[in-house]
Amino acid sequence: MKHRLLLQNFIIFQLSGCSAHSPSVNILGAYFPDWLFCISGGCLTSAVINISLKNFRRSRWLSPYILTYPLLIAFLSMGFWILFFY
Repeated sequence: MKHRLLLQNFIIFQLSGCSAHSPSVNILGAYFPDWLFCISGGCLTSAVINISLKNFRRSRWLSPYILTYPLLIAFLSMGFWILFFY
């Protein structure tokens, strides 16, 4: 009985997140998810950072590129989400 009540509360808790609202933005009648804009902004901002570091010859600051640029995109995307949609 205790396990059934725990499972029921867990399911209700999980479904309660869907009732608030859909995380989407209406643009000209089409709904786009919030994360799409955040990832686009993160990619564009990291490209600007990459270009500016290359212009100032400081691209060595982000030396293991395979790690730093995906982490930079993720950090900037999450920052944009908190800034604009939270």
